[in-house]
Order: sequence, then C-alpha cells, then structure tokens
Amino acid sequence: MRHLVEATTAAGADDRDRERVRWRVVRSPLPPVIPERAAVNASWLARLRWAQIAGQAATVLVATRLVEQPLPWWWLILLVNVGALSNMVLEVWLRRRPAVRDWHVAGIMAIDVALLTALLYLTGGPLNPFGSLYLVQIALATVLVRAAFSWALVGLSFACFGLLLIGHLPLVISERTHTVGMWVALGVASAFIVTFLWRVTAALADRERELEDARNLAARQERLASLATMAAGAAHELATPLGTVALVAKELERHLAGAGDPTLVEDARLIREQVGRCRAILDQMAGGAGAAGESLSTVSVAALIEEALTGARIEPKVVRQLADAGVATIRLPARAVSQALRSLITNAQDASGPSHDVVITGAIRADVLAIDVIDRGPGMSAELLARIGEPFFTTKQPGRGMGLGLYLARAVFEGIGGALLIDSTPGQGTRITVTVPLDVEARARRGSRSGRPR
Repeated sequence: MRHLVEATTAAGADDRDRERVRWRVVRSPLPPVIPERAAVNASWLARLRWAQIAGQAATVLVATRLVEQPLPWWWLILLVNVGALSNMVLEVWLRRRPAVRDWHVAGIMAIDVALLTALLYLTGGPLNPFGSLYLVQIALATVLVRAAFSWALVGLSFACFGLLLIGHLPLVISERTHTVGMWVALGVASAFIVTFLWRVTAALADRERELEDARNLAARQERLASLATMAAGAAHELATPLGTVALVAKELERHLAGAGDPTLVEDARLIREQVGRCRAILDQMAGGAGAAGESLSTVSVAALIEEALTGARIEPKVVRQLADAGVATIRLPARAVSQALRSLITNAQDASGPSHDVVITGAIRADVLAIDVIDRGPGMSAELLARIGEPFFTTKQPGRGMGLGLYLARAVFEGIGGALLIDSTPGQGTRITVTVPLDVEARARRGSRSGRPR
C-alpha cells in the first residue's frame, strides 16, 4: 500500500482568518507492495491487445463491404480468435501474479508481430495499408523492454515484412480505398502509440513514487529503531539510580514517620510514588518503541480504550462514545497500540485545559477500526501542522514534552497498516483520527499474497 501525505488549507470567503488544515499519513504494515516495471508493462500490454483484437475484428467486418474479391474469411476469423485466446491466457497468467521478466513482454509482442504478419499475408501483404502497424510494435518495444529485445523485435518485424514482399495473397482494391485505408491506418497507429505510452508512463511514474515512499519508510523505521535502542539504553542506565532513590525515600519516610511530621512523611511518600511511576515508564521504554516484536492478541475495542486510559489524568475528563464499536474485537499488538492512543489522549488533555472534555469515539468501517480523539483546544495553524509529527518538535512549554509522542504513535499505527489524520481548526480544536485493521495478521497475509508483482 502507498504512503500518502496530504496538507490542504481552505479559508471561507467571508472569514479569511479561519483556516482548516488536514494532514494525513498512511503506510502499510509491511514494505509497500511495489510491482516490477516489467509487470506494469505486461499489464498494460494486455489491455492494449484487447483494443488491438477488437480493431482487427472490426476491420475484417468492414472489409467485407470494401473489398471487391473473396477473402479467406475463415482464416482471418481464426487468426483474430487466436489473438483473443492468447490474451485470455495472458490475463489468467497475470492474475496469478508471477514474476514477470522483460523476455515475457518481448515474447508477447513477438506473437503480435507474427499474427499481424499472417493477417497481412492473407490480405495483400505489403500493399495492405495496415502494414504500418509494424511501427506500433516497434515504438512500444522501445518503451517496454530493454534495448536488446527492442532490436530483436525490430529485426523480426523487418524480416516478416520482407517475407510479405516475397509472397502473399493478392488484394484487389481501388486506389481511393487504398488511400482511405492508409489514412485510417495512420490514425489507428497514432492513437495506439499515444494512448498506450501515456498510460504506461503514468503507471511507471506511480511506481517510482511508491519506490520513493518505500525509501522514506525505510529511513523512518531506521530512525525509529535508533530511538528504541536509545530508550532501552536509557532505561537500563536509569534503573539503578532510581532504585537507589526509591530505597532512600522509603528509609526517609520511615524515619520521618517516627519524628511525627505528617507533611514531610507525605512528601517522602510522593517521592516514592513518582519514582515508581518513572520505573514503570522505563520498563515500557526498555520494551522498545513501537509494535515490533510484540505478539498479537485479541481484545475488545472497549478494553483497548480502557488500557489506553490507564494512567491518564482525571482532568480534563475523557468521555467515551464507542456505541456498538466497543464490543467489537480486534487483533493487534495491544500494548503498543494502547500506549500510542494514551499519548494522543494526553496531548488532547494538554490542549483542552480543565474546562473542556476530551471525547473518544469509535466506529467499525469494513475491516477497519476508526478511533477519533477530539479536543476543544486552540487548534493548530498550517505552519504548526507542517511540522507536527517531526521528532523532537513540540508546541508545549519547556519541560512539558520532548516532541516524540505523536512521532512514535504515528510509527505504531503505520507499522500495523493503520493511518493517522489530524483535522484542526484554529480556535475550535483538533480531531485526531486513527484507523487500524481489525486483524493485523490477516491484513499482512493479504498484503503478502498481493505483493507479488503483477
């Protein structure tokens, strides 16, 4: 599946100072499925051949009224049917998603040259105005296959036309009909070449964009792996001093309890609680960032949201509106996804302030779960959205955040084939929509089957 980033800004005609900005990231759970160049070419060649076969059939029918002599109609119809049968076989073969090579494409085009030669042999040979269709095959070969195969098709076309000069069945037509035929042949050849080359070029351009997206995805996953390694190292290094602080705080609490000062005892207890919280966070960091390595488990949507709210602040209040989606089950790396959702919920609480609730909604759409996290904060401008999600970029006050929450959350959803959409209106708030497949394993299997080039 492709990586898509959209950033659009719209301003109302009567209210120019309000802008609506959308930003979206979509990635696949596995390396993107990118067809091979030869597979793209073969797919489009099959479509062209259907048009070519239809044109041949129409030409045979029209020729019955224009040619003043009997033609071997049965042989002509047989050759058109051979072309149609060969293309049906090609379509069935391509649907099995084999590994397509250049020589496959060249072989298909060689069959077309042979069929064209046989048709021309039965209808006047080199005097047939449609002999110019050899140039269509040569022009397409220049784009579709390597130079060696292109030259081979040039040689084959040259040899076949030469054979027609030596022998062919005569065709008696008037000079006017021959001239009109040349004109029609020129139009047909030009239309085939322009249409096919334009479409193939567009398809190959899409493939290049997918390759670029794959390279970007690899770079992002590499950076994420580096962050996970740093987090695990930091967790390991900080575990010992935090344990020492917890031990000292416990002894201090016991000593102060004997001294009879409840305020100091409460402070010592608070230190222990905060150290415990830090250790819990470090345990999560030691487990790595993202969903890599975590086994899949089946949980209900309500349980997933409940786990995401574990440790969330009481204020502002988080309101759940799951309806029927709450009882649905979903198979995914629950710990990583709940942590990612927790990060989004925490950001929404920070943006909303104590006076506005944060709303979480859920819905099942086809085989995808969509969860919205909605706040009523100040919203974000286009300038902020252009950078939001970058590692170590944050809009919070110094000391309130490192700018990694959204980045890591996005990586988690990307890693399981999900999507992340931020819809923000300055002055009204922000809606973050995440979508995840109901069964990551099944989605991955489908991606694996469709990943073979067509």
